[in-house]
Amino acid sequence: QVQLVESGGGLVQAGGSLRLSCAVSGYIFSIDAMGWYRQAPGKQRELVAVITSGGSTNYGDSVKGRFTISRNNAKSAVYLQMNSLKPEDTAVYYCNVVSDPRNTGRGIDYWGQGTQVTVSS
Repeated sequence: QVQLVESGGGLVQAGGSLRLSCAVSGYIFSIDAMGWYRQAPGKQRELVAVITSGGSTNYGDSVKGRFTISRNNAKSAVYLQMNSLKPEDTAVYYCNVVSDPRNTGRGIDYWGQGTQVTVSS
């Protein structure tokens, strides 16, 4: 069975930094993309950052220039370095893995349990 184990969340003051980690436990035949989403109470789930198997990245507009996503394919892990944190970044952050081994265009999504990030002003 597959589990995505997240760590690194916590409480930080505005302007501070956190580094989130997500490691895949179990076997996924093919990982096409890994990324992070976040959701605050009463808000829609929002893309934070993704990185594809080819190494290309995409960031949500609100985090560009502040957050950096990276991966370690050998360890099936993805990281999110968050700098210059703002109170608006407060949310539950979810690790996401997309697997589309048959190239159907509709990959299977795996999700972590979420880790809380709280930024105080």
